[in-house]
Amino acid sequence: MKNIQSYIKEHKDRFVNELIELLRTPSISADSAYEKDVLKTAESIKTSLKQAGCDRVEICPTEGHPIVYGEKTIDKNLPTVLVYGHYDVQPPDPLNLWNSPPFEPVIKNTELHPEGAIFARGACDDKGQMYMHVKAMEFMTQTNQLPCNVKFMIEGEEEVGSANLGAFIKNNKEKLKNDVILISDTGMITKKVPSITTGLRGLSYVEVEVTGPNRDLHSGLYGGAVANPINVLTKMIASLHDENNHITIPEFYDKVEELSLEERAEMAKAPFSLEHYKKSLDIDAVYGESGYTTNERNSIRPTLDVNGIWGGYTGEGAKTVIASKAYAKISMRLVPNQNWEEITQLFTTHFESIAPKGVKVKVTPHHGGQGYVTPIDSVGYQAASKAYEDTFGKTPIPQRSGGSIPIVSLFEQELKSKTILMGFGLDSDAIHSPNEHFGIWNYLKGIETIPYFYKYFTELSK
Repeated sequence: MKNIQSYIKEHKDRFVNELIELLRTPSISADSAYEKDVLKTAESIKTSLKQAGCDRVEICPTEGHPIVYGEKTIDKNLPTVLVYGHYDVQPPDPLNLWNSPPFEPVIKNTELHPEGAIFARGACDDKGQMYMHVKAMEFMTQTNQLPCNVKFMIEGEEEVGSANLGAFIKNNKEKLKNDVILISDTGMITKKVPSITTGLRGLSYVEVEVTGPNRDLHSGLYGGAVANPINVLTKMIASLHDENNHITIPEFYDKVEELSLEERAEMAKAPFSLEHYKKSLDIDAVYGESGYTTNERNSIRPTLDVNGIWGGYTGEGAKTVIASKAYAKISMRLVPNQNWEEITQLFTTHFESIAPKGVKVKVTPHHGGQGYVTPIDSVGYQAASKAYEDTFGKTPIPQRSGGSIPIVSLFEQELKSKTILMGFGLDSDAIHSPNEHFGIWNYLKGIETIPYFYKYFTELSK
């Protein structure tokens, strides 16, 4: 693309400052107390899309948080790229673990990011990566280099399961009609080793409740005589894995896709240092399902993890009590062919069946989604690969991700188009954790690379 590097250099400070302003607003979709901030962020995205060159921009209401839609059509005979992203963010808790306030963005130089990284909630997931597309669009329109049509669909409920996105897509298929969907909500291997995510795991997220006596009890008067819901819950959870860290739910693995040794060998070519991995997490050993490597455990194998557990007295000092109830939140990451609704039912049936007498168990499903695999021989993948080759000087490695973007499979089902996942984040960006950040180099590299995707997708689609 002509003058792209000089354009980015000229507008670098503005690009960074605009993102910082976007990150100041706490658009936390999970907490109704931040509803005004979510709406404020949607308005900001609308303004940014207009300024980037979209001819039509609107805020589309849903039963939850709104979706921002924008488009620019230059020729109906040319391909159309639909960009998806989200403007909502995870809650910042625990706040005491942040080195700087989560919604007061700061730029810090680090060993990995000597040119600086922006520390703030949403910096990488997904405001920073979503905003790369807005600025790439600006470059293409300002320099008259937009080679095809473009549409934007930026939602505000991704972090809470995209509950209203499905209905929006079904009701707006013509508006959203496209030839390929482009998303940046994933990462790459390193700054020197680009990669394209070709697979995502599915998700089943549930909350469990164990109830024992009808009230909290004195642990001296009743201890040993009645079931303690917290003790019971922890035993039930512990039983969900065997000694090989294999999930014990009957039929859980029945539809799991088993990759061939050849495919696993190809995956193993990606550079990976187990020692660096352990050091970066400050652990002395890895942990997981027997028979698989660390990179296989977190990408091509299903998992079951407790995300939160509580019950009883947790305040300062002591309170000798047997709690009436105990709770846990559990997520299961799923691989292609596993249906999240089937897995949720299998979990529910099994969890209820292993409850001992003396307690009652309730399982509440929250949300979920299917896994996804995109073919590497598609026009979209080839265009993305050529784009990375131009800006990184090397061919990207196809890589399966351990994360989930449940709406990707929904896109293919409803819109009949493939999704290309061009992520520029790094594993070290601490998404969903305290001190989330996004390297300025990564941010600008995304803005530089994305326009090449448009160029090559248009050329290869002829």
